Amino acid sequence: MASAAEQMAANLSWGALGKATELRQRIWFTIGLLIIYRLGTYIPVPGIDGGALRNFMEQAQSGIGGIMSMFTGGALGRMGVFALGIMPYISASIIVQLMTAMVPALEQLKKEGEQGRKKINQYTRYGTVALALFQAYGLARSLEAGGLAHDPGLFFQASVVITLVGGTMFLMWLGEQITARGIGNGISLIIFVGIVAEIPAALANFFAQGRSGAISTPVILGVILMVIVVIGFVVFMERALRKIHIQYPRRQVGMKMYDGQSSHLPIKVNPAGVIPAIFASSLLLLPVTISTFSGNETGPVMSTLLAYFGPGQPLYLLFFAAMIIFFTYFYTQNVSFKTDDVADNLKNQGGFVPGVRPGKRTQEYLDYVVNRILVIGSVYLTAVCLLPEILRSQWSIPFYFGGTSVLIVVSVTMDTINQVQSHLLAHQYEGLIEKSQLRGKRKDGTKKRRGPARR
Repeated sequence: MASAAEQMAANLSWGALGKATELRQRIWFTIGLLIIYRLGTYIPVPGIDGGALRNFMEQAQSGIGGIMSMFTGGALGRMGVFALGIMPYISASIIVQLMTAMVPALEQLKKEGEQGRKKINQYTRYGTVALALFQAYGLARSLEAGGLAHDPGLFFQASVVITLVGGTMFLMWLGEQITARGIGNGISLIIFVGIVAEIPAALANFFAQGRSGAISTPVILGVILMVIVVIGFVVFMERALRKIHIQYPRRQVGMKMYDGQSSHLPIKVNPAGVIPAIFASSLLLLPVTISTFSGNETGPVMSTLLAYFGPGQPLYLLFFAAMIIFFTYFYTQNVSFKTDDVADNLKNQGGFVPGVRPGKRTQEYLDYVVNRILVIGSVYLTAVCLLPEILRSQWSIPFYFGGTSVLIVVSVTMDTINQVQSHLLAHQYEGLIEKSQLRGKRKDGTKKRRGPARR
């Protein structure tokens, strides 16, 4: 039987959005900051030769322009102040999370509550600055090597590094403000807007190739149908859950005896989210990115790596799949769903899995279930991420939506809709509470007087 909250959520009307003043303010605040982000992508870095920039980015498109353009909303191609995007912060966050799972001191810091979380966030910001400095310096040297600087030298490098690092830190601050005072996860929404903003230009280019005859009509219809099917498949898999039955024993509170309750422990088919795809893409693009930073002056070892592990090569696809599967298991078991912590929490709360003893046996049972679920989750992630790569490399079909971008767009959209519904549900609860407080009162605010009780 559905609970009262579930019944209210099922009957929730989007017409209530007009009455939720706080929710509207949060939405407008979020939209305003995202507009500021989009404007920043068009402000160029000082000292750039705009005429030669387009040719350089076409050569670098398979390397640094590949994954970073997706996360920067085209700012890298225009060499805007947000050219590095939010990628350094994401990389630092992932590294800190992985270190938290492996370093006992950081793991203990995580268990200290709010103070520990603030300390970990501080370490993440330090890591963001370090990664942004490294990437900005490499990009400045690349711009000089490509002949894109009007006046190359130390002053140009310093101006590029300061501008790009400052842009990344400002984006990090924007994301935190959206998370605290807006709707949704700020960092995810910034990436989401950057991806969506490039879709109109990509669609226009795609249909222009169809009009010119470069792409046949059946191929265009097939790509559109495939995009719809892939998005529907991602939505289905992201909502898929494996529910484990949890039983709570009978308990006595004072003089009353409460019956045992039962609930479910939900385990997502893909607990790691989009993290494995981002990590695997970053590692595989590292050789090409280094080649770009060095001005394509590579030795025999780097040339061999580029020949066998370039985008679209068979070894690239095989290694990409292996890295996605590895990071799916590693990130789930060490960060997103730690079975030992879940088993301890169930034991402390008095809950248990029917037929399984609490403690160590419950942890082993959860390990068994999660490992079996991750077989499906890792295969799903690998299929979604490899399909666009195969289409682009083997059949030369232009497919702008990469697997990572599809996962990000779908996940952020679902999360934002859920948060909007949660705010509407909270507003509806507040309205019911106010009505219950006003019940039995007169219109002028005075309470009704009851007559004398009959004897």
